[in-house]
Amino acid sequence: MAAGTDATTATAERELVITRVLDAPRSLVFKVWTDPVHLARWWGPRDFTLPSCELDLRPGGTFRLLMRSPEDTLHRLHGVYREIKEPDRLSFTWAWVDEDGNPGHETLVTVTFAEQDGRTLLTLRQAEFESETARDAHEGGWTQCLDRLAAYVPLASTA
Repeated sequence: MAAGTDATTATAERELVITRVLDAPRSLVFKVWTDPVHLARWWGPRDFTLPSCELDLRPGGTFRLLMRSPEDTLHRLHGVYREIKEPDRLSFTWAWVDEDGNPGHETLVTVTFAEQDGRTLLTLRQAEFESETARDAHEGGWTQCLDRLAAYVPLASTA
C-alpha cells in the first residue's frame, strides 16, 4: 500500500511543490505527521534516523529535529508552527541549524491534507529558497521522506 500517485513541480524558480496520494484517511496522515512517536519512524531521507524530535504543536510553538545520516552526519533543523488546522493543514517555518546553533536561511512549509475517497491527497509547498540548487536538494530529501511516510502509514493504522 504505497503511494497512489506522485507528482513534483518546481514553480517560480525557488518554490517546491510536491503532491502525493496516500492510502490512508487524512486524520491518520495528519496524526503521524504531528505525533513525535510516529514522526521518528518515518521522517527524513532514506536510511536517515531521527534521534531527537521535539514538537510544541501549537501556533507559535517550535519544533527541533536532529537527523542522523547513514554516514553518521548530524543534521539539525528547527522551525515555528504558523498554522495548525487539524486534519486539513500545517504551516511552519524551516531552517537548518549549524553546529554552533546558528540558523540558516528560513523557508515556509505548508502541508495540506485533502480527503480523496478514503485516501489522502497530500500537498507540500516550500518557499522561498535561496537558489534553485537549494530547492532541488530539498526536492530529493522530501521525495524520500514522503516515500517513507507512504510506507509507514499503513503500519500506523494498526498501531
